[in-house]
Amino acid sequence: MSVEAWLRALQAGQTASPLWNRALERYGDIVAVVAAAPADLVATGLREQTVERLRHPNADLLSAWQDWLARPGHRLLTLDNPAYPQLLRRSAAAPLALWARGHHPDKLDTPQLAMVGSRNATSGGMANAHAFAEALGNHGLTITSGLATGIDTASHRGALNTMGGTVAVLGNGIDLIYPHNNGPLAEEIAAKGIIVSEYPPGTPPQRHQFPARNRIIAGLSLGVLVIEAGRQSGSLITARIAGEQGREVFAVPGSIHNPMARGCHQLLRQGAKLVEDANDVLSELAPLLQLQLDPKKAAEPASLPAPTLAAEYSQLLEAVGFDPTSINTIVARSTLTTAEVSSMLLLLELEGHVEALPGGRYSRRA
Repeated sequence: MSVEAWLRALQAGQTASPLWNRALERYGDIVAVVAAAPADLVATGLREQTVERLRHPNADLLSAWQDWLARPGHRLLTLDNPAYPQLLRRSAAAPLALWARGHHPDKLDTPQLAMVGSRNATSGGMANAHAFAEALGNHGLTITSGLATGIDTASHRGALNTMGGTVAVLGNGIDLIYPHNNGPLAEEIAAKGIIVSEYPPGTPPQRHQFPARNRIIAGLSLGVLVIEAGRQSGSLITARIAGEQGREVFAVPGSIHNPMARGCHQLLRQGAKLVEDANDVLSELAPLLQLQLDPKKAAEPASLPAPTLAAEYSQLLEAVGFDPTSINTIVARSTLTTAEVSSMLLLLELEGHVEALPGGRYSRRA
């Protein structure tokens, strides 16, 4: 009943509106919202057309969506679902639900870094994106991008086979891949990571949907790294949203003669962190990693206590051991989730307590 109620809400419209949150707070859950009197729902701020569609849903549309969800690896992550990504849930413009395709939904709650940039990137920009994504992915960061051509594509490919893996956020229906030539890449991401969209199956790509998509990329991530962007690039929208949400903004500088570097230079003038290698990103993300693990510690320093570690970190170190150990083994030995282990390991690595090894394994340092 809950899934059906969510589907009715999604087909009614205004799915990114805070007015739905107001209705949910008033009635407690989506089932109660769907059952509420129309006049009461209008009083919460929902449009009359939205309430009318909620009361009299499109049966054919609901049936098509249910058929899509019945397929392997397909799921709907609603706001009340524990699997809904926590960082995105705390952002101001979190959608009511994410349609997801893939076999690793846990990637949505691992530490993520958005990597974005020009669709018309230079060969050097593409190489930089691939190299940064691969290096950061090997340190446990999940690379999140929009599956566009250019920098997005290079970033996904660089991270695809790393420990952190990759997340793709679409600006159209979850069942459609745009651009079409990224179809094979999308299949690889679905097999090794996860693809998400706020747009239901059958929604064609439209220009206004891609800036809206960017808020989800920013909301999922601890920070945004911009590699090659013109002054009018949509990547600057992602960076602006990230800054407004208190996330870190990074930019790779380029030649003053490269028009695709001017957006990055603009961000740097506005206070973005200049990035020359992966360590520039990792060192800046430590405070946000701590915040993702425990939002109550926002005002506390991110560095681990010295000379003794906090109890949960000491327990994690025991689970790691001095032999090369995979994250799956560490999770099995501990009482922590994969997302918690990934975040804590990255902090432990920054503090010099563990070492990241090839093949997605870790070992303690003496």
